[in-house]
Amino acid sequence: MSGLEALQSVQYVTIKGKRFAVLDVEDWEALVEWLETLEDLDIARQALAALRKANGDREKAGWLSWEEIKGELE
Repeated sequence: MSGLEALQSVQYVTIKGKRFAVLDVEDWEALVEWLETLEDLDIARQALAALRKANGDREKAGWLSWEEIKGELE
């Protein structure tokens, strides 16, 4: 299920005059995953724009080399 489908599946309840949105947990997880994907895409677009602005020079674009960060992932 896509994030948009999860949003469309929301149901509403009113308790003590206050309205709440209710989602199935699977729909909620799909929505979170969809939002995380959108966030990742935005980060990738920004990185690509910075790389283009730096004429393909990764260092000028602010990218770190593998040698600088590989220890953080081990």
